[in-house]
Amino acid sequence: MQKIVSDPKIIMGKPVISGTRITVELILEKLAAGETPEQILEAHPRLTDEGIKAALAFAVAVISSSE
Repeated sequence: MQKIVSDPKIIMGKPVISGTRITVELILEKLAAGETPEQILEAHPRLTDEGIKAALAFAVAVISSSE
């Protein structure tokens, strides 16, 4: 499974899918806008289904830790 990483040198430290510059934020925005995972994968060939799932799991973890 792809991991979420944060590096101050990559997109100002925003969480991204490891090995890409695709942010968790971008994936969540696209899903919220109604795009399907298939459409997101087609638009971002370096992204995998595991990457989308990792982004969602990361978001859940962040929300859960802030409660």
